[in-house]
Amino acid sequence: MSDLTKQTLVKLCKNIKEKKVSSTEVTKAFIERSEKSKTLNAYITTDFENALTKAKQFDENPNLDLKLPGIPIAVKDLFCTKNVKTTAGSKILQSFNPTYESTVTDNLWNAGGILLGKLNCDEFAMGSSNETSYYGNVQNPIDENLVPGGSSGGSASAVAAQLTPITIGTDTGGSIRQPASFTGTVGLKPTYGSCSRYGIVAFASSLDQAGPMSQNVEDCALLHEVISTFDNKDSTSINFKRNNYLQELTKNIKGKKIGIPKEYRVEGMPKEIEDLWQKGINHIKDCGAEVVDISLPHTSYALPTYYIVAPAEASSNLARYDGVKYGFRAEGKNLIDMYEKTRSEGFGAEVQRRIMIGTYVLSSGYYDAYYLKAQKVRKLIKNDFDEAYKKVDAILTPSTPSSAFKIGEKKDDPVSMYLNDIFTVPVNLAGLPGISIPAGHDAKGYPLGLQIIGKAFDEQNILNIAYAMEEKICFKNNITDWWIK
Repeated sequence: MSDLTKQTLVKLCKNIKEKKVSSTEVTKAFIERSEKSKTLNAYITTDFENALTKAKQFDENPNLDLKLPGIPIAVKDLFCTKNVKTTAGSKILQSFNPTYESTVTDNLWNAGGILLGKLNCDEFAMGSSNETSYYGNVQNPIDENLVPGGSSGGSASAVAAQLTPITIGTDTGGSIRQPASFTGTVGLKPTYGSCSRYGIVAFASSLDQAGPMSQNVEDCALLHEVISTFDNKDSTSINFKRNNYLQELTKNIKGKKIGIPKEYRVEGMPKEIEDLWQKGINHIKDCGAEVVDISLPHTSYALPTYYIVAPAEASSNLARYDGVKYGFRAEGKNLIDMYEKTRSEGFGAEVQRRIMIGTYVLSSGYYDAYYLKAQKVRKLIKNDFDEAYKKVDAILTPSTPSSAFKIGEKKDDPVSMYLNDIFTVPVNLAGLPGISIPAGHDAKGYPLGLQIIGKAFDEQNILNIAYAMEEKICFKNNITDWWIK
């Protein structure tokens, strides 16, 4: 197995620029490892032949000023990639070949990146374990019995198993940060509006946000620098001055005030999560930052609010999948019968559940009682963060209430599954940036993560705090390549 797959993104870029290694060698190394890792089920679609062709073309005429010079990258199968199948993990899109490119992936290719393939995900990003995918569950490289988290489970698994040097996921309620925590990797959910949503298969339009997933904070900063751009094609894209996130990365966080919200000490939280949080607080103090106790009083309402707002938006967004213009179509006696059969056969159980919930809360007589009230509570949750940020520069919390659970353990208990997002959902409702970094292990040796939440558009600050903590934590992932025979 090539040592090239063990190198960080930043190091690979440096070595290609210094001509110590070619794009073809790097691409071959990741393809060979990916081909030996089919057991993980991380890929839905591979594009290896094209990737090698593009790597050779890059080597023949290299542009070494690019930020990702000839770097092979696999991406979540929620991003539309021109002429490469995009399924969103669903049967209903199993034959969909987009004729256009998402802005985020376009940014990758313009920076010199090369597409390796499309990574498995929960169907339409609806799930916390990657078990709702039409293409089967992904396995966690930590242990064959564990879920990798969701919905960006394929992305997290591929990065942790070194099948791709870097990747992108999407985060609607924790779908980057939770799988990052479960696999011992780094995951950044940027501020809403920082990365374009154009060409991303929509789940909940006011919550979805693309973001980087990586082995370390440096790589995360570099990728965020590439994908965060203003885009006229996305009406929710925000035009603000972006940082040179990698260049401005610093471990000096002396004098920063870090908030510790009392409401995140939830009932029944395992002691090891509490201990991990305390260790994180100690690391923050060792870095010269000041810890401040804060309150986010409406935290307990975040999960029920999310599970009204997100399904309502999903119900609206997924109405387009009717078997008429594209995607799967079932045969029916008439138009209505065709609609019904297409949607009942094309969507999995979790997607159907959320469409039903969303349609219910938007229906006449229930709109005011549920959806309107949820939007009011959402504003209160955002106000809590606004108040807290008058006193602090960032907030430190656990990423998840536990380590990765077993495949099948929570599949028949949707409420228990939804509770996995208890620490991540408030960030999406408020539109703020949050980053999960690996911070330790539980008694079984499974990874645990800590989350740093920042002010809107203050990604540089949370990257710096994560960078400083990363050095103190010195996390090592316990991966043995068990899946490679």
